[in-house]
Amino acid sequence: MTDALIIACPACHTRNRVPRDRLDASPICGRCRAGVVPGVPFALDAGSFDVHALRADLPLLVDFWAPWCGPCRTMAPAFEAAARQLAPAVALAKVDTEAEPVLGGRFGIRSIPTLVLFAGGREIARQSGALPAQAIVQWTHAQL
Repeated sequence: MTDALIIACPACHTRNRVPRDRLDASPICGRCRAGVVPGVPFALDAGSFDVHALRADLPLLVDFWAPWCGPCRTMAPAFEAAARQLAPAVALAKVDTEAEPVLGGRFGIRSIPTLVLFAGGREIARQSGALPAQAIVQWTHAQL
């Protein structure tokens, strides 16, 4: 296990080297000074997705959703609560499949909401359907 992680900044998408023992200390981006593990979900698009999901060391849980989807809107507060509970060990992001259809197609998203967990540069688990916060946290821990 290395003593540092590469973590992409949610604000500017710059990759930052963060000592593993400093994750709990609210590390900030060397470029834009934003928190690199914010404890809240952040939006990803086609241009920023790979740096977070495939080229960063921190596990990433992605909620593929759409604004017109009732269950997606219902799950949004639970996803935010889960982000607070999973940080700093896991980052949480959202992909609007309506605005980013290429990403939905690339990952074969057939129903929403769908949670996809990435670790080690690859997809490791997937769960469709709205979940409460505690179920999101438990499912994520079980997969890691």
